[in-house]
Amino acid sequence: MIKPPEIFDRDVEWAELLRFATDERAGATLGVVSGRRRQGKTLLLYELARATGGFYFGATEATGTESLRRLGQALGRYTSAPGPVHLADWSSAVDALLALGRDRSLPVVLDEFPYLARASRDLPSVIQHALTPGRPERTGSRTRLLLCGSALSFMGGLLAGSAPLRGRAGLELPVAPLDYRAAAAFWEIDDPSLAAQVFAIVGGTPAYRREYVQDDAPSGRDDFDDWVVRAVLNPARPLFREARYLLAEDPDLRDAALYHSVLAAVAEGNGTRGGIAGFIGRKTTDLHHPLTVLEDAGLLIREPDPLRSGRSRYRIAEPLITFYQAVMRPAWTALEQRRGADVWRRSQRRYASAVLGPAFEEIVRQWTVRFAAPETIGGIVAEVSPAVLTDPASRTSLELDLVALGEPPIGDGPRPLLAVGEVKWGRTLGGADLDRLTKVRKLLVARPGLDARDTRLLLASGAGFTDDLVAASRDRPDVILVDPTRLYSGD
Repeated sequence: MIKPPEIFDRDVEWAELLRFATDERAGATLGVVSGRRRQGKTLLLYELARATGGFYFGATEATGTESLRRLGQALGRYTSAPGPVHLADWSSAVDALLALGRDRSLPVVLDEFPYLARASRDLPSVIQHALTPGRPERTGSRTRLLLCGSALSFMGGLLAGSAPLRGRAGLELPVAPLDYRAAAAFWEIDDPSLAAQVFAIVGGTPAYRREYVQDDAPSGRDDFDDWVVRAVLNPARPLFREARYLLAEDPDLRDAALYHSVLAAVAEGNGTRGGIAGFIGRKTTDLHHPLTVLEDAGLLIREPDPLRSGRSRYRIAEPLITFYQAVMRPAWTALEQRRGADVWRRSQRRYASAVLGPAFEEIVRQWTVRFAAPETIGGIVAEVSPAVLTDPASRTSLELDLVALGEPPIGDGPRPLLAVGEVKWGRTLGGADLDRLTKVRKLLVARPGLDARDTRLLLASGAGFTDDLVAASRDRPDVILVDPTRLYSGD
Protein backbone atom coordinates (compact mmCIF):
# COMPACT_ATOMS: atom_id res chain seq x y z
CA MET A 1 0.00 0.00 0.00
CA ILE A 2 1.27 3.45 -0.92
CA LYS A 3 1.93 5.80 1.97
CA PRO A 4 -0.75 8.54 2.05
CA PRO A 5 0.49 11.93 0.81
CA GLU A 6 -0.57 13.55 4.09
CA ILE A 7 2.32 11.81 5.83
CA PHE A 8 5.67 13.54 5.33
CA ASP A 9 8.78 11.33 5.41
CA ARG A 10 8.21 8.45 7.92
CA ASP A 11 8.86 5.85 5.20
CA VAL A 12 10.48 3.44 7.65
CA GLU A 13 7.73 3.83 10.25
CA TRP A 14 4.98 3.35 7.64
CA ALA A 15 6.65 0.24 6.25
CA GLU A 16 7.03 -1.31 9.72
CA LEU A 17 3.41 -0.57 10.64
CA LEU A 18 2.15 -1.94 7.35
CA ARG A 19 4.21 -5.12 7.70
CA PHE A 20 2.85 -5.67 11.19
CA ALA A 21 -0.76 -4.85 10.30
CA THR A 22 -0.91 -7.11 7.23
CA ASP A 23 0.87 -10.12 8.73
CA GLU A 24 -1.27 -13.09 7.66
CA ARG A 25 -0.13 -15.53 10.31
CA ALA A 26 -2.74 -16.92 12.66
CA GLY A 27 -2.95 -15.56 16.18
CA ALA A 28 -3.51 -12.07 17.55
CA THR A 29 -0.34 -10.03 18.08
CA LEU A 30 0.62 -6.90 19.97
CA GLY A 31 2.54 -3.80 18.90
CA VAL A 32 3.62 -0.71 20.84
CA VAL A 33 4.12 2.72 19.23
CA SER A 34 5.61 5.56 21.28
CA GLY A 35 7.05 9.02 20.86
CA ARG A 36 6.75 12.52 22.23
CA ARG A 37 3.64 14.49 21.36
CA ARG A 38 3.30 16.24 18.02
CA GLN A 39 5.53 13.85 16.08
CA GLY A 40 2.70 12.53 13.89
CA LYS A 41 1.94 9.20 15.61
CA THR A 42 -1.82 9.70 15.50
CA LEU A 43 -1.74 10.60 11.81
CA LEU A 44 0.33 7.50 11.04
CA LEU A 45 -1.99 5.16 12.91
CA TYR A 46 -5.21 6.78 11.73
CA GLU A 47 -4.10 6.57 8.10
CA LEU A 48 -2.97 2.97 8.64
CA ALA A 49 -6.41 2.04 9.98
CA ARG A 50 -8.12 3.87 7.13
CA ALA A 51 -5.92 2.30 4.44
CA THR A 52 -6.43 -1.24 5.75
CA GLY A 53 -10.02 -0.99 6.96
CA GLY A 54 -8.87 -1.30 10.55
CA PHE A 55 -10.30 0.06 13.79
CA TYR A 56 -9.00 3.23 15.43
CA PHE A 57 -9.93 4.47 18.91
CA GLY A 58 -8.48 7.64 20.42
CA ALA A 59 -8.71 7.62 24.20
CA THR A 60 -9.24 10.72 26.32
CA GLU A 61 -8.77 11.52 29.99
CA ALA A 62 -11.81 9.83 31.50
CA THR A 63 -12.86 7.26 34.08
CA GLY A 64 -12.63 3.61 33.19
CA THR A 65 -16.43 3.38 32.94
CA GLU A 66 -16.69 6.29 30.52
CA SER A 67 -13.82 4.96 28.43
CA LEU A 68 -15.55 1.57 28.13
CA ARG A 69 -18.74 3.32 27.07
CA ARG A 70 -16.94 5.38 24.42
CA LEU A 71 -15.14 2.29 23.15
CA GLY A 72 -18.45 0.43 22.92
CA GLN A 73 -19.94 3.30 20.91
CA ALA A 74 -16.97 3.29 18.54
CA LEU A 75 -17.23 -0.49 18.10
CA GLY A 76 -20.94 -0.17 17.36
CA ARG A 77 -20.27 2.35 14.61
CA TYR A 78 -17.40 0.31 13.18
CA THR A 79 -19.36 -2.96 13.02
CA SER A 80 -22.60 -1.23 11.87
CA ALA A 81 -24.40 -2.60 14.92
CA PRO A 82 -27.84 -1.18 15.69
CA GLY A 83 -26.40 0.53 18.76
CA PRO A 84 -23.37 0.71 21.05
CA VAL A 85 -21.67 -2.57 21.97
CA HIS A 86 -22.10 -3.27 25.67
CA LEU A 87 -18.75 -3.89 27.34
CA ALA A 88 -19.08 -5.09 30.92
CA ASP A 89 -15.38 -4.77 31.73
CA TRP A 90 -11.99 -4.55 30.07
CA SER A 91 -11.70 -8.31 29.68
CA SER A 92 -14.79 -8.37 27.50
CA ALA A 93 -13.60 -5.21 25.73
CA VAL A 94 -10.24 -6.73 24.76
CA ASP A 95 -11.97 -9.94 23.62
CA ALA A 96 -14.30 -7.82 21.48
CA LEU A 97 -11.24 -6.18 19.88
CA LEU A 98 -9.71 -9.59 19.22
CA ALA A 99 -12.96 -10.74 17.63
CA LEU A 100 -12.61 -8.02 14.97
CA GLY A 101 -9.77 -10.03 13.42
CA ARG A 102 -11.54 -13.37 13.06
CA ASP A 103 -11.71 -13.24 9.26
CA ARG A 104 -8.54 -11.37 8.28
CA SER A 105 -5.49 -9.53 9.54
CA LEU A 106 -6.75 -6.27 10.97
CA PRO A 107 -4.99 -3.41 12.78
CA VAL A 108 -6.80 -2.33 15.96
CA VAL A 109 -5.40 0.93 17.36
CA LEU A 110 -5.79 2.15 20.94
CA ASP A 111 -4.30 5.63 20.77
CA GLU A 112 -3.30 7.50 23.95
CA PHE A 113 -3.24 4.18 25.75
CA PRO A 114 -1.79 5.70 28.98
CA TYR A 115 -5.15 7.44 29.58
CA LEU A 116 -6.90 4.05 29.57
CA ALA A 117 -4.27 2.35 31.70
CA ARG A 118 -4.22 5.06 34.35
CA ALA A 119 -7.97 4.89 34.75
CA SER A 120 -7.91 1.07 34.80
CA ARG A 121 -4.62 -0.03 36.36
CA ASP A 122 -5.13 -3.70 35.55
CA LEU A 123 -5.53 -3.13 31.78
CA PRO A 124 -1.99 -4.26 30.83
CA SER A 125 -2.55 -7.46 32.80
CA VAL A 126 -5.91 -7.94 31.09
CA ILE A 127 -4.23 -7.65 27.69
CA GLN A 128 -1.50 -10.06 28.81
CA HIS A 129 -4.14 -12.62 29.74
CA ALA A 130 -6.05 -12.08 26.49
CA LEU A 131 -2.87 -12.81 24.50
CA THR A 132 -2.03 -15.97 26.41
CA PRO A 133 -0.68 -18.60 23.96
CA GLY A 134 -3.28 -21.27 23.24
CA ARG A 135 -6.24 -19.18 24.35
CA PRO A 136 -8.99 -19.65 21.71
CA GLU A 137 -9.79 -15.93 21.53
CA ARG A 138 -6.17 -15.32 20.56
CA THR A 139 -5.50 -18.26 18.27
CA GLY A 140 -8.75 -17.68 16.36
CA SER A 141 -7.94 -14.01 15.72
CA ARG A 142 -5.58 -12.10 13.49
CA THR A 143 -6.09 -8.79 15.25
CA ARG A 144 -2.95 -6.68 15.24
CA LEU A 145 -3.44 -4.72 18.46
CA LEU A 146 -1.46 -1.45 18.48
CA LEU A 147 -1.03 0.48 21.74
CA CYS A 148 0.15 4.05 21.24
CA GLY A 149 1.11 6.73 23.73
CA SER A 150 3.05 9.95 24.23
CA ALA A 151 3.97 9.54 27.90
CA LEU A 152 7.40 8.05 27.24
CA SER A 153 8.08 7.09 30.84
CA PHE A 154 4.86 5.05 30.89
CA MET A 155 5.22 3.55 27.41
CA GLY A 156 8.85 2.64 28.06
CA GLY A 157 7.77 0.64 31.09
CA LEU A 158 5.09 -1.36 29.27
CA LEU A 159 7.56 -3.91 27.93
CA ALA A 160 10.35 -3.54 30.48
CA GLY A 161 11.50 -5.67 33.39
CA SER A 162 8.67 -7.57 35.02
CA ALA A 163 5.87 -5.62 33.30
CA PRO A 164 2.87 -7.80 32.35
CA LEU A 165 3.32 -7.23 28.61
CA ARG A 166 7.03 -8.00 28.51
CA GLY A 167 7.66 -10.59 25.82
CA ARG A 168 4.21 -10.19 24.26
CA ALA A 169 4.94 -7.52 21.63
CA GLY A 170 5.87 -8.25 18.04
CA LEU A 171 6.48 -4.57 17.27
CA GLU A 172 8.08 -1.82 19.35
CA LEU A 173 8.19 1.30 17.20
CA PRO A 174 9.49 4.69 18.39
CA VAL A 175 8.44 7.71 16.35
CA ALA A 176 11.26 10.21 16.75
CA PRO A 177 11.44 13.83 15.59
CA LEU A 178 12.58 14.41 12.02
CA ASP A 179 16.33 14.62 11.52
CA TYR A 180 17.78 17.98 10.55
CA ARG A 181 17.76 17.26 6.80
CA ALA A 182 14.15 16.05 6.80
CA ALA A 183 13.19 19.04 8.95
CA ALA A 184 14.69 21.44 6.38
CA ALA A 185 12.69 19.76 3.62
CA PHE A 186 9.54 19.86 5.74
CA TRP A 187 9.96 23.58 6.39
CA GLU A 188 10.85 24.05 2.70
CA ILE A 189 14.09 25.85 3.53
CA ASP A 190 16.82 25.58 0.88
CA ASP A 191 19.43 27.77 2.60
CA PRO A 192 21.57 25.45 4.80
CA SER A 193 22.58 28.19 7.26
CA LEU A 194 18.98 29.32 7.68
CA ALA A 195 17.82 25.72 8.06
CA ALA A 196 20.34 25.18 10.87
CA GLN A 197 19.14 28.31 12.67
CA VAL A 198 15.50 27.26 12.46
CA PHE A 199 16.31 23.70 13.54
CA ALA A 200 18.16 25.06 16.57
CA ILE A 201 14.85 26.50 17.80
CA VAL A 202 12.07 24.15 16.69
CA GLY A 203 13.97 20.94 15.99
CA GLY A 204 12.25 18.24 13.98
CA THR A 205 8.73 18.25 15.41
CA PRO A 206 6.29 18.38 12.46
CA ALA A 207 3.39 20.00 14.31
CA TYR A 208 5.45 23.10 15.08
CA ARG A 209 5.16 24.21 11.49
CA ARG A 210 1.62 23.15 10.62
CA GLU A 211 -0.50 23.76 13.73
CA TYR A 212 1.72 26.00 15.85
CA VAL A 213 2.80 28.70 13.40
CA GLN A 214 0.25 28.12 10.62
CA ASP A 215 2.92 27.34 8.02
CA ASP A 216 4.73 30.61 8.74
CA ALA A 217 8.35 29.88 7.79
CA PRO A 218 11.15 32.45 7.35
CA SER A 219 11.37 33.49 3.71
CA GLY A 220 15.14 33.96 3.91
CA ARG A 221 18.01 34.93 6.19
CA ASP A 222 16.82 38.53 6.27
CA ASP A 223 13.44 37.35 7.58
CA PHE A 224 14.80 35.07 10.31
CA ASP A 225 14.84 37.65 13.13
CA ASP A 226 11.34 38.85 12.29
CA TRP A 227 10.13 35.24 12.13
CA VAL A 228 11.48 34.50 15.62
CA VAL A 229 9.65 37.53 17.01
CA ARG A 230 6.33 36.90 15.26
CA ALA A 231 6.23 33.08 15.47
CA VAL A 232 8.16 32.04 18.59
CA LEU A 233 8.26 35.05 20.93
CA ASN A 234 4.68 36.06 20.21
CA PRO A 235 2.26 35.33 23.10
CA ALA A 236 -0.55 34.88 20.56
CA ARG A 237 1.13 31.87 18.95
CA PRO A 238 0.81 28.38 20.50
CA LEU A 239 4.56 27.84 20.15
CA PHE A 240 5.12 30.56 22.77
CA ARG A 241 4.06 28.33 25.71
CA GLU A 242 4.85 24.96 24.19
CA ALA A 243 8.08 24.37 26.12
CA ARG A 244 6.22 24.81 29.40
CA TYR A 245 3.48 22.42 28.30
CA LEU A 246 6.01 19.74 27.39
CA LEU A 247 6.88 19.42 31.07
CA ALA A 248 3.32 19.79 32.32
CA GLU A 249 2.00 17.01 30.06
CA ASP A 250 4.02 14.19 31.57
CA PRO A 251 2.36 13.04 34.82
CA ASP A 252 5.68 11.79 36.22
CA LEU A 253 7.11 15.34 36.24
CA ARG A 254 5.47 16.43 39.48
CA ASP A 255 8.03 18.92 40.84
CA ALA A 256 7.93 21.38 37.92
CA ALA A 257 10.22 23.94 39.58
CA LEU A 258 12.98 21.37 40.15
CA TYR A 259 12.78 19.98 36.60
CA HIS A 260 12.82 23.47 35.08
CA SER A 261 15.93 24.28 37.13
CA VAL A 262 17.68 21.09 35.99
CA LEU A 263 16.90 21.89 32.36
CA ALA A 264 18.04 25.48 32.84
CA ALA A 265 21.35 24.21 34.23
CA VAL A 266 21.91 22.01 31.18
CA ALA A 267 20.89 24.82 28.82
CA GLU A 268 23.55 26.99 30.48
CA GLY A 269 26.21 24.45 29.57
CA ASN A 270 26.32 22.51 32.84
CA GLY A 271 26.14 19.00 31.45
CA THR A 272 27.70 17.00 34.30
CA ARG A 273 25.99 15.95 37.51
CA GLY A 274 28.32 18.16 39.51
CA GLY A 275 27.71 21.14 37.26
CA ILE A 276 23.94 20.70 37.47
CA ALA A 277 24.06 20.29 41.25
CA GLY A 278 26.13 23.44 41.66
CA PHE A 279 23.80 25.45 39.41
CA ILE A 280 20.58 24.53 41.24
CA GLY A 281 22.07 24.39 44.73
CA ARG A 282 21.51 20.69 45.43
CA LYS A 283 23.77 17.80 46.36
CA THR A 284 24.86 15.52 43.55
CA THR A 285 23.22 12.58 45.32
CA ASP A 286 19.86 14.42 45.20
CA LEU A 287 19.86 14.46 41.39
CA HIS A 288 19.47 10.77 40.64
CA HIS A 289 15.68 10.82 40.65
CA PRO A 290 15.02 14.04 38.67
CA LEU A 291 17.65 13.15 36.07
CA THR A 292 16.21 9.65 35.66
CA VAL A 293 12.67 11.01 35.33
CA LEU A 294 13.72 13.56 32.70
CA GLU A 295 15.57 10.82 30.80
CA ASP A 296 12.55 8.51 30.91
CA ALA A 297 10.34 11.37 29.70
CA GLY A 298 12.58 11.84 26.68
CA LEU A 299 13.60 15.37 27.62
CA LEU A 300 17.21 14.69 28.63
CA ILE A 301 19.78 12.48 26.94
CA ARG A 302 22.76 11.12 28.85
CA GLU A 303 25.88 10.68 26.72
CA PRO A 304 28.72 8.60 28.20
CA ASP A 305 32.18 10.07 27.66
CA PRO A 306 34.06 7.58 25.47
CA LEU A 307 37.42 8.77 26.81
CA ARG A 308 36.57 8.75 30.51
CA SER A 309 35.02 5.60 31.93
CA GLY A 310 32.06 6.23 34.21
CA ARG A 311 31.73 9.88 33.19
CA SER A 312 28.85 11.28 31.17
CA ARG A 313 27.21 14.52 30.13
CA TYR A 314 23.57 15.46 29.73
CA ARG A 315 22.01 17.40 26.90
CA ILE A 316 18.43 18.51 26.27
CA ALA A 317 16.65 16.39 23.69
CA GLU A 318 14.15 19.02 22.53
CA PRO A 319 15.67 22.18 20.96
CA LEU A 320 12.60 24.27 21.83
CA ILE A 321 13.21 23.60 25.53
CA THR A 322 16.81 24.76 25.20
CA PHE A 323 15.62 27.93 23.48
CA TYR A 324 12.99 28.51 26.14
CA GLN A 325 15.40 28.02 29.04
CA ALA A 326 18.15 30.16 27.51
CA VAL A 327 16.18 32.97 25.87
CA MET A 328 12.53 33.02 26.92
CA ARG A 329 12.41 32.03 30.59
CA PRO A 330 14.78 34.79 31.83
CA ALA A 331 12.65 37.43 30.05
CA TRP A 332 9.19 35.89 30.43
CA THR A 333 7.49 39.00 31.83
CA ALA A 334 8.79 41.20 29.03
CA LEU A 335 7.67 38.64 26.46
CA GLU A 336 4.17 38.50 27.93
CA GLN A 337 4.10 42.29 27.56
CA ARG A 338 4.77 41.81 23.83
CA ARG A 339 8.31 43.17 23.94
CA GLY A 340 9.61 40.25 21.92
CA ALA A 341 11.63 42.40 19.51
CA ASP A 342 13.56 44.00 22.39
CA VAL A 343 14.14 40.65 24.10
CA TRP A 344 15.39 39.09 20.87
CA ARG A 345 17.74 41.99 20.17
CA ARG A 346 19.27 41.64 23.64
CA SER A 347 19.48 37.85 23.39
CA GLN A 348 21.62 37.51 20.27
CA ARG A 349 24.82 36.55 22.07
CA ARG A 350 22.99 34.23 24.43
CA TYR A 351 21.17 32.55 21.54
CA ALA A 352 24.41 32.03 19.64
CA SER A 353 26.32 30.52 22.58
CA ALA A 354 23.64 28.56 24.45
CA VAL A 355 21.29 27.55 21.62
CA LEU A 356 22.76 27.75 18.14
CA GLY A 357 26.29 26.60 19.01
CA PRO A 358 25.25 23.39 20.81
CA ALA A 359 22.58 22.69 18.16
CA PHE A 360 25.16 23.02 15.39
CA GLU A 361 27.45 20.61 17.22
CA GLU A 362 24.62 18.08 17.41
CA ILE A 363 23.85 18.54 13.71
CA VAL A 364 27.48 17.79 12.87
CA ARG A 365 27.41 14.69 15.08
CA GLN A 366 24.22 13.54 13.33
CA TRP A 367 25.90 14.08 9.97
CA THR A 368 28.93 12.06 11.04
CA VAL A 369 26.95 9.02 12.12
CA ARG A 370 24.08 9.15 9.60
CA PHE A 371 25.08 10.91 6.40
CA ALA A 372 28.86 10.96 6.06
CA ALA A 373 30.21 8.28 3.73
CA PRO A 374 32.45 5.61 5.31
CA GLU A 375 35.19 6.70 2.90
CA THR A 376 34.97 10.23 4.34
CA ILE A 377 35.23 9.23 7.98
CA GLY A 378 37.44 6.22 7.48
CA GLY A 379 34.93 3.52 8.39
CA ILE A 380 31.44 2.87 9.67
CA VAL A 381 30.67 5.09 12.67
CA ALA A 382 29.09 3.18 15.55
CA GLU A 383 28.75 6.07 17.98
CA VAL A 384 29.63 9.73 18.18
CA SER A 385 29.63 12.11 21.14
CA PRO A 386 31.57 14.92 22.78
CA ALA A 387 34.40 13.98 25.10
CA VAL A 388 37.06 15.33 27.42
CA LEU A 389 40.70 14.31 27.02
CA THR A 390 43.26 14.78 29.78
CA ASP A 391 46.75 15.83 28.76
CA PRO A 392 49.03 14.11 31.30
CA ALA A 393 51.99 16.37 30.49
CA SER A 394 50.26 19.67 31.19
CA ARG A 395 47.56 18.20 33.45
CA THR A 396 44.91 20.08 31.52
CA SER A 397 41.62 18.93 30.05
CA LEU A 398 40.91 19.28 26.34
CA GLU A 399 37.25 19.43 25.35
CA LEU A 400 36.44 17.69 22.10
CA ASP A 401 33.21 18.56 20.30
CA LEU A 402 33.19 15.27 18.42
CA VAL A 403 34.65 11.82 18.92
CA ALA A 404 33.57 9.17 16.39
CA LEU A 405 34.20 5.55 17.28
CA GLY A 406 34.04 2.59 14.93
CA GLU A 407 32.44 -0.74 15.66
CA PRO A 408 33.92 -2.66 18.60
CA PRO A 409 36.46 -5.24 17.47
CA ILE A 410 35.95 -8.96 17.81
CA GLY A 411 38.17 -10.08 20.64
CA ASP A 412 40.47 -7.92 22.73
CA GLY A 413 41.90 -5.59 20.09
CA PRO A 414 41.77 -1.79 20.33
CA ARG A 415 38.65 -0.01 19.13
CA PRO A 416 39.12 2.18 16.04
CA LEU A 417 38.87 5.91 16.70
CA LEU A 418 37.68 7.18 13.33
CA ALA A 419 37.60 10.94 13.89
CA VAL A 420 37.98 13.76 16.37
CA GLY A 421 36.46 17.11 15.65
CA GLU A 422 36.28 20.82 16.38
CA VAL A 423 32.84 22.37 15.73
CA LYS A 424 32.12 26.10 15.88
CA TRP A 425 29.12 27.93 14.46
CA GLY A 426 30.23 31.56 14.62
CA ARG A 427 34.01 31.33 14.33
CA THR A 428 36.18 30.88 11.26
CA LEU A 429 38.43 27.88 11.79
CA GLY A 430 42.07 27.96 10.76
CA GLY A 431 45.49 26.41 11.08
CA ALA A 432 45.60 26.76 14.86
CA ASP A 433 42.50 24.60 15.18
CA LEU A 434 44.06 21.95 12.94
CA ASP A 435 47.22 22.02 15.07
CA ARG A 436 45.12 21.48 18.20
CA LEU A 437 43.41 18.42 16.71
CA THR A 438 46.78 17.09 15.55
CA LYS A 439 48.02 17.33 19.13
CA VAL A 440 44.88 15.57 20.35
CA ARG A 441 45.48 12.72 17.92
CA LYS A 442 49.07 12.31 19.14
CA LEU A 443 47.80 12.00 22.70
CA LEU A 444 45.19 9.45 21.67
CA VAL A 445 47.68 7.29 19.72
CA ALA A 446 49.40 6.53 23.01
CA ARG A 447 46.12 5.75 24.76
CA PRO A 448 45.47 2.03 25.40
CA GLY A 449 42.24 0.52 24.09
CA LEU A 450 41.96 2.85 21.08
CA ASP A 451 43.45 2.64 17.61
CA ALA A 452 44.04 6.30 16.66
CA ARG A 453 46.70 5.81 14.00
CA ASP A 454 44.33 6.63 11.12
CA THR A 455 42.04 9.03 12.99
CA ARG A 456 40.63 11.76 10.75
CA LEU A 457 40.60 15.40 11.86
CA LEU A 458 37.18 16.97 11.31
CA LEU A 459 36.68 20.72 11.41
CA ALA A 460 33.12 22.07 11.04
CA SER A 461 32.18 25.73 10.93
CA GLY A 462 29.17 27.82 10.11
CA ALA A 463 31.42 30.82 9.42
CA GLY A 464 33.92 29.17 7.06
CA PHE A 465 37.64 28.37 7.03
CA THR A 466 40.86 30.31 6.49
CA ASP A 467 42.67 29.96 3.19
CA ASP A 468 45.60 28.14 4.79
CA LEU A 469 43.26 25.53 6.31
CA VAL A 470 41.50 25.01 2.97
CA ALA A 471 44.87 24.60 1.27
CA ALA A 472 46.00 22.11 3.91
CA SER A 473 42.85 20.04 3.48
CA ARG A 474 43.57 19.64 -0.26
CA ASP A 475 46.90 17.98 0.47
CA ARG A 476 45.85 15.95 3.50
CA PRO A 477 43.16 13.26 3.12
CA ASP A 478 42.99 12.97 6.92
CA VAL A 479 41.54 16.50 7.20
CA ILE A 480 37.76 16.87 6.74
CA LEU A 481 36.18 20.31 6.38
CA VAL A 482 32.43 20.52 6.92
CA ASP A 483 30.30 23.60 6.27
CA PRO A 484 26.48 23.94 6.32
CA THR A 485 26.23 23.14 2.62
CA ARG A 486 28.01 19.82 3.09
CA LEU A 487 25.93 19.06 6.17
CA TYR A 488 22.67 19.39 4.24
CA SER A 489 23.61 17.94 0.89
CA GLY A 490 27.00 16.22 0.94
CA ASP A 491 28.69 13.18 2.39
